[in-house]
Amino acid sequence: MQALVPFVDRRKAEGTAPLITFEELYALLTPEQKTFLEEFRAINPAAVGGSSRRLPPPAQDTRFIRLDRQMVLRDGKAERLDTQFLPAAAYGAYERMMVAMEQDLGKHLLVESGYRSPAYQLYLFLFYMPKHGYSVRETNRHVALPGCSEHGSPVFQAIDFITPEGINGEDRPGEFEELQEYGWLNARAKEFGFHLSYPRGGDSAFEPWHWHYESIPETARSTS
Repeated sequence: MQALVPFVDRRKAEGTAPLITFEELYALLTPEQKTFLEEFRAINPAAVGGSSRRLPPPAQDTRFIRLDRQMVLRDGKAERLDTQFLPAAAYGAYERMMVAMEQDLGKHLLVESGYRSPAYQLYLFLFYMPKHGYSVRETNRHVALPGCSEHGSPVFQAIDFITPEGINGEDRPGEFEELQEYGWLNARAKEFGFHLSYPRGGDSAFEPWHWHYESIPETARSTS
């Protein structure tokens, strides 16, 4: 991590961290460290619980939309969110859904985390392991293994939502669960192809902010 953190922080500043490749990560490491990461990537997700399936990566012709002007309030000060990317189809559905939410509630949600390459997902998994006692099994309840995250698969593209007031529920899921916006998502998100990925009672931790997109026929989309 001592080798990777400065590189990833620089890519965040450039707005390209979600697109990092394995080749770029490995170029910073010793042969022993590369071997360790290869062994890590080979872990059978079914053996550690939580996310238990591998998901298809994006096709080579996947078109991504860049989101880099999202602002939230933190401690009364405006702060720009890190740049995010969404596949064009998921972005279009998200935009339509937010128009409908604005019409119904006068509120909207921002994208705190969208597409993440498998390499960036690996970095995040390693980054969060100390928070979970260096347990692969426990970390996997909160951060999917690389290749298993909906954030890295446009077929099930995930969005982690955050309010313009900075509420994301990460440390206090109940805070997000109490939002009007969350109630609205439960009532109407399916109209736009979005589904709650980690409800209460599952193998993974409850994440009311984490919804994934599945394409739906044009005729079934709401126009509101």
